[in-house]
Amino acid sequence: MRIRGTLTATYTPFSADGELDLDAYTALCERLVAAGSGLVPCGTTGETPTLTAAEYERVVRRAVEVAKDRVPVIAGTGSSATRTTIEVTQAARRMGADGALVVTPPYNKPPQRSLLAHFRAVADEGGLPVLLYNVPGRTGCNLAAATACELGQDARFLGVKEAAGSLPQVEALVSGAPEGFAVLSGDDALTLPMLALGAVGVVSVVGNLCPGLVAELVERAAHGDFVAARAQHYRLRPLVDALFLTTNPIGVKRAAAMLGHAREVVRLPLTSDAVDGAIEAALYDGLLRVGLM
Repeated sequence: MRIRGTLTATYTPFSADGELDLDAYTALCERLVAAGSGLVPCGTTGETPTLTAAEYERVVRRAVEVAKDRVPVIAGTGSSATRTTIEVTQAARRMGADGALVVTPPYNKPPQRSLLAHFRAVADEGGLPVLLYNVPGRTGCNLAAATACELGQDARFLGVKEAAGSLPQVEALVSGAPEGFAVLSGDDALTLPMLALGAVGVVSVVGNLCPGLVAELVERAAHGDFVAARAQHYRLRPLVDALFLTTNPIGVKRAAAMLGHAREVVRLPLTSDAVDGAIEAALYDGLLRVGLM
């Protein structure tokens, strides 16, 4: 399996009383699949640390049911413990996921040699192809380009969702990546420059709201039409900036509520009151600029 193009890191809708809202999640997945976006349930945007094991299973199974083999489903399975990551990856395989998104272990801060051992253990025992996920701002640990490319020599590793915010690191990844190893943007604000450097797609947050526009940006860039891709980037940028004025996914859930797609309910330790008037105004302006308001 090769990964490229547009995938979306889905948020997890909750009801007013904080329970899982599978109807809203189904509708979200259907919008994304209709736009041609792959599904990435239970990642950072999905508030996965707050989900029970039963909720995790319901979310991943629903994503698989909606996708119906039309788009890939890459389920987030990473944790701070290698054994737990393996067990969750095995569970995602039983649920029908096509691959596993595995983040560098949060909090532990393993050195690069340890990261190699961790990811190889997940690939050995998890039973799914692995998409590496590098987001040191969340985990406190950077997956070096050389380490990712070394793992990429093994076909069980699909690629890397790169969200370190470093274009030199992207250059090193693209130049060192083996054939078929996908470098994907994990930061909506950097998708266009990463595509210009040779990345082949994105795992998007803003795609939850306007998947067609994100897919168009990626497609234009893939065909070398960077004039059109740049125009799309600037059209999306105010909304992207607004979404990340506070901790993700608080902003995307408020925006989804403004569109009537889902409630803005997040689970502790996040709270929806982190969105103040200035953030809400920025979200409204961003949604207006992309034609959603």
